[in-house]
Amino acid sequence: MKKKKRLRGGKLLLTALVVLLVAINYNFLDKMLVDLYEDYEIGVVERVIDGDTIVINGTSIRLLGINTPEKGELYYNEAKEFLENKTLGILIKMERGKTDLDLYNRKLRYVYVEGENVNLKLVENGLANYYFPSGKDVHYEEFKNAWQNCILQEKNLCEPSEEICASCIELEDADFDKQAVELINNCNFYCDLTNWSIKDEGRKKLVFPEFILRSSVRIKVGNGSNSQDTLFWEGEEYVWTETGDTLFLRDKAGRLVLWQNY
Repeated sequence: MKKKKRLRGGKLLLTALVVLLVAINYNFLDKMLVDLYEDYEIGVVERVIDGDTIVINGTSIRLLGINTPEKGELYYNEAKEFLENKTLGILIKMERGKTDLDLYNRKLRYVYVEGENVNLKLVENGLANYYFPSGKDVHYEEFKNAWQNCILQEKNLCEPSEEICASCIELEDADFDKQAVELINNCNFYCDLTNWSIKDEGRKKLVFPEFILRSSVRIKVGNGSNSQDTLFWEGEEYVWTETGDTLFLRDKAGRLVLWQNY
């Protein structure tokens, strides 16, 4: 009989302790249980290669949903420094997207530090454009909205061109299926577009040769001879992806003239 009482007393004490722990630290226990069922990885960042690539345990991680400037381009250093300040030497959480690896065998991940989406922060601060080469996922609208807000605040990559011709040039036609776009000059004077550039969300970029835009110019992907009304984006099989893409036109200083997504 005494043994049964001791057992009953022990069970009551254990139950009381569990209730007390839950009451005191419910949020911690709840978060721990949630984390157990989430599909994610964690790791400490040992190196930052550039604005959208980090290294953990010798493995390269390409940040999803964004593309930052390449070395030598405007805001390359600022994007890299931003990512270093946010992640270098810090334990991060990584969320997998639709695709596990890219063509360079890098892991594709959304990176979080204390619940903050670092990828998204780069877009918000105008240090990256949004980029979804594998197709739009659950984060697409969030990243697109971040870019639109960046445009309103005119931050860094979202800073508008101050050139007089920036208000003249418009996208007259865009046939992304046929890999061709047309720009038109709406002003009553010629516009010098030499060293202006047009690019997609990723790395494909066309820098204009010495070129004066009188009325309109059609830009085609493929091989051909440049003329007054046609420029060819040579060396590329395609630029605009079937899953959706964005066109960015910038002046010779790298400031934004216009952008169009589909």
